[in-house]
Amino acid sequence: MPNRTLFEIPLQPVLGSRFQPTGFPDLGAALFDRPRRDSSGTLRWEKALLVESPQSMANHLEGSCWDPARNTPVAEIAQLPWVRVEDANGTFLTSSRLESHRLAASYVKDAMLGPTEMKVEIRARLGLRDNEPLAPRDIAAAVFRLDPLCLLHGVFFAEAANVWPGQPKIARAVTAVIEAHDVRPAESGGVKRDAVGHSKGDDQNAKGGYGSVPFHRTEWTAAEIVLLVSIDESQLRSYGLSADATSLLSTLARWQLRTMLDDGLRPRTGCDLRPLGDIEGLSSREELTTKLSQQITACSAELAEGASPLTVIWRGARMSKGAKAPADNLVVPD
Repeated sequence: MPNRTLFEIPLQPVLGSRFQPTGFPDLGAALFDRPRRDSSGTLRWEKALLVESPQSMANHLEGSCWDPARNTPVAEIAQLPWVRVEDANGTFLTSSRLESHRLAASYVKDAMLGPTEMKVEIRARLGLRDNEPLAPRDIAAAVFRLDPLCLLHGVFFAEAANVWPGQPKIARAVTAVIEAHDVRPAESGGVKRDAVGHSKGDDQNAKGGYGSVPFHRTEWTAAEIVLLVSIDESQLRSYGLSADATSLLSTLARWQLRTMLDDGLRPRTGCDLRPLGDIEGLSSREELTTKLSQQITACSAELAEGASPLTVIWRGARMSKGAKAPADNLVVPD
């Protein structure tokens, strides 16, 4: 088996040829110079754009596994464990699948599992102890039983050393990024019209949303847009899980990628992209779904929590009047 599985997937805008890349408040579009050799071997430099960052792509891949209408994982991976966060009244707040820091998110670590703090519960499950070296394979096995997606997209238990000794970190095993090469700006604009008021007082100005206001917009065109994906098979094997569990993670990474592309990749309003032709080396969604189901069944013993999520209560949530505390020893702040 290779150490890396790589995909290079050409993309194109669904409508027209312009697209809107990711932007940053103090930077704008992430424009950079890219080295490229022409047919004669001469090194040239061309303008390129970061369309979507690895961090954002991890969120999109995870999003392919989540049903926002029901606030649960999609049916294909419903048998995989995850952590559900509720308030004191049993209302869904968030989950380890939605939070950027996953199992190490504040809403998870500051929650209660019955009378036990999740910080304490996680420490015990990961086998973290003072004055002892970390046991990476034990940690990976424990994380697999809590939420296997953390082994694909990474998690960093960056709490104080006296809470999580050693502060274990699992690096991202699936890295994806979208780049656009040989880019040109496409300038345009428009006018926000006000057809109601024709004369405005001092309190009815553009800052307040009144009046007709012209605006400017910069979009981009590119010679090519490409989605680059790396699945670190070597890292997946390094977890020391069973062959079935390791295969499950590898298949799950491919299933997320295929599902994301089949369902539509639209990271923002002005950036709606689709694959340009078939994707070499990536099985169909139906094939991957069948394989995924078989592998989940095969390693069910390692998935301790199973289909039922581990439900925790966030301590920052207020209880409504008349609500009962979820556990006798749980104190909910006023």
